[in-house]
Amino acid sequence: MCRNIHVLHNLEPATTSDEVRAAALQYVRKVSGYAKPSQANQAAFDRAVAEIAHATEHLLADLVTNAAPRDREVLAAQARERSAARYG
Repeated sequence: MCRNIHVLHNLEPATTSDEVRAAALQYVRKVSGYAKPSQANQAAFDRAVAEIAHATEHLLADLVTNAAPRDREVLAAQARERSAARYG
């Protein structure tokens, strides 16, 4: 999985459309191998990003959990700690 795609389900505050689109963009970049597609492929690339973002929003809306929402600040602090341990 692409390192820049993060879990978007069950977060507080809730996941935004921008976050969903950014994850879709990262996914399409990874799968296609293009960071920036050529003009000939731009329409297909953009359509794929939009369709994946749309499907992701439906998925997130339909998922059910009994767990308490995860706090973004706590997750960010944990990521900083892992990064500090990894990179010193």
